Amino acid sequence: MSDEPQAPGLPEYAERVLEVAEMIPPGRVMTYGDVAEWLEEGGPRQVGRVMALYGGAAPWWRVVRSDGVLLPGHEPRALGHYRAEGTPLRTASRQSGTHVPRLDMKRARWDGGTDRSGGSAQAHTTHT
Repeated sequence: MSDEPQAPGLPEYAERVLEVAEMIPPGRVMTYGDVAEWLEEGGPRQVGRVMALYGGAAPWWRVVRSDGVLLPGHEPRALGHYRAEGTPLRTASRQSGTHVPRLDMKRARWDGGTDRSGGSAQAHTTHT
């Protein structure tokens, strides 16, 4: 967990979501659905809500949409983190109408395995 003190009254579920976010190794990501599955509670929307309300002090850029699209409105900050951490990215297609890359989910997705360095944990395959 980060050195940031937890806000008084932080819901228990929110604490658990943020703990999972802190576990994701640099250069890797989990989807909102992956986090809910890891916790065996809630769903992608609940995890997204927690991240929106309380995730500012956590590595929020590591909890992502399953399609690899960067968090709207936060693309420049997220890209800075991804590039600094070496997170696999895909260049934007011409059809997308944007120059913002997407996450390469096949390479970046972390399954929550024991490899905290992001090296050899296998890709998570359930929620897409």
